[in-house]
Amino acid sequence: MIIQDFEPRHIEEAMGIALSTYNYERKFTQALPEISSIPILKQLSENGLGVAAFEGEKMVGFLCSVEPFENAFRSTDVRGVFSPMGANGAVMENHGKIYAALYQAAAKKWVKAGALTHSICLYDHDEEAKQQLFRYGFGMRCMDAIRPMEPIDCASCDGYEFLELPKEDFAYVYPLHLALHEHYCQSPFFMNRGSDTLEEFLDFAERNHGRFFVAKKDGELCAYMEVADEGETFVASGGVYRHITGAYCLPEHRGRGAYQNLLNFVINTLKAEGYTILGVDFESINPAGSGFWLKYFNAYTNSVVRRIDERILQRFPEGRYYLKNTYFRLFSRRI
Repeated sequence: MIIQDFEPRHIEEAMGIALSTYNYERKFTQALPEISSIPILKQLSENGLGVAAFEGEKMVGFLCSVEPFENAFRSTDVRGVFSPMGANGAVMENHGKIYAALYQAAAKKWVKAGALTHSICLYDHDEEAKQQLFRYGFGMRCMDAIRPMEPIDCASCDGYEFLELPKEDFAYVYPLHLALHEHYCQSPFFMNRGSDTLEEFLDFAERNHGRFFVAKKDGELCAYMEVADEGETFVASGGVYRHITGAYCLPEHRGRGAYQNLLNFVINTLKAEGYTILGVDFESINPAGSGFWLKYFNAYTNSVVRRIDERILQRFPEGRYYLKNTYFRLFSRRI
């Protein structure tokens, strides 16, 4: 096996592998739409961070990533890289060994660029790739899931009101948004992203074209669900697709069927508007959230993550220099 830098001339072969692995996942998740291309490969082929594996003249796998970014997962102080859905793949024969060789070559580039958090999006049913990366120190972190826009089977619940808020009432969701961020900080989550101000919360909802659906009990908001146009994978968009980007239910209202009925209210509203697919992404380290979503949605991706010992930058001066200069530029902008 020969590992080469991923270049624009490799796009066509990589596209074939990427579409093959995507269509394999579609056998398990029928809600995934049919696709014919993965546009992000052109962009990723030009940043110098990807690698491709060859057996003779035949490409057998590839692994690309976006450019390094600060504050990986918005809850760490380190630089990270991410290989999104469709930006990696391998043929079925020697699948795990190919991923092992690809990551070894790509990780060297990523660390030299100062990236200490490595995240790779794999398909949910790609067990061989997952097991290989688990052996290399990765753990599961995030999942994407999808379902047809059809109501779930649940009993009705008395005493709750379900409605979509008009834009002028979005601020009423803010206390639940803060409660969600407090939940992020609890065990086993331990994800301190910090809290948005009310103005930041409203501004993000407007930029994201967010819609808020809520449950009320005795006139008080007890749960919400935010729905936007797009999610975080290349299939999580389009005219018939909508994506859940925020969700929370007060603990005292859980287990009463309120959130299941809120989900059905969202589904019935969106279905009446012509949407046919609903998606969500969530952290697998959130036991309450992941348990709910996996009950009613079909997972199709698992993002695995590895955190590198930052002391390794002592052995890669270029990465350390790049990182320090980046932090200096960021600090200067804050001033």
